[in-house]
This record gives sequence, C-alpha cells and structure tokens, in this order.
Amino acid sequence: MKKLVLSFLTICVMVSFSNKVVSQTSDTENTDVGAVLITALGLTETAPMHFGSNVLTNALGGTVLLPSNSTTREYTGGVATSAATPVATNAAYTVTGTGLETYAITLPATTTVTHTSVASGVYTMDITLMKARFNGAGADATTSTLAANGTDSFTLGGTLTVKADQVGGIYHGTFDVTIEYN
Repeated sequence: MKKLVLSFLTICVMVSFSNKVVSQTSDTENTDVGAVLITALGLTETAPMHFGSNVLTNALGGTVLLPSNSTTREYTGGVATSAATPVATNAAYTVTGTGLETYAITLPATTTVTHTSVASGVYTMDITLMKARFNGAGADATTSTLAANGTDSFTLGGTLTVKADQVGGIYHGTFDVTIEYN
C-alpha cells in the first residue's frame, strides 16, 4: 500500500510539472474622461464714447480726459468744459459667455477722429490712453470674470488730444474693442 501511495504521489507531482503555467495576458482600467465646452463670447455696445462739447479757449491745444467710470471730464491747456450738447458719455458694453470664465479686453493704442466737413488745416484729433472699468470694479483693468450666469459689463474712457490751431466743429471716428477668453 505504501508503494501504491508513493506511486500515486509521484504521478501527481509529475502531472503538476507538466501542466502549462498560465499567466494573465490582459488587464482593464476604468479611466476618467472629460471635456470643456465654452460658449462663444458676445460683445454688445450699449453706448458710444463721446467727449461731449468742449470750448477752445486758445489756439494752443490741450487735452480732455474722460475717465472710464465717469463723465466728469478733466482738462489741460486751451480746452475747457461747455454746457452745450451733446454731453459726454462713456462707451459701454455688455459681455456674454460661459459663466465664471475669465476674459481679457484689447483696446487700441490710438484712434483718430476726423472733422466731418472740413478736410484742411488741423482737422484730426487722436484719442489715446483708453481705459476699461469692469462692472463693480474699483479700478481700471484689462481682465474680468463673467458672472455665474455668463454676463459682465464695462465702460471705457480715454484722453482726447486737441492740437494747436485745431479746427472747431464736429469730429467722428470708430475703433475696435476685442475680448477673448484667457
């Protein structure tokens, strides 16, 4: 009987060595995936920029500063305030897009306004140093964050340079305001 048991054990050991060793040949990992879809930014002008009526007090020229958040103008040189219409207005804009996203504004370094009926003499003026004031901000800035509902607004101001011997009259021009997500 011992021989039979010993023979049986020997056969079992031999069979166990003869079986193929089976290893794992594949594995699966559950991986997260995501995407962000933002709404295109929208920009709408709600009021144009206008420096209002100003008085030429001498032929030396000067400047008219229209702050970004006020229509109370500041003057230098030979230009002063006038009670005549039109009154000064800040350019105003509304912005729409994806809530809580930040965006930046790009303003021109210089824009030129041209006399509407005279094409000789000093008949152009430059607007420089444009500044933006975003809704609820305490200071001028170039970036803002859209509210949770995807809206924001801002106003603009700038400095109008009146040249020496500037021709009196009505001046007009346009400029581009660009916004884009950060």
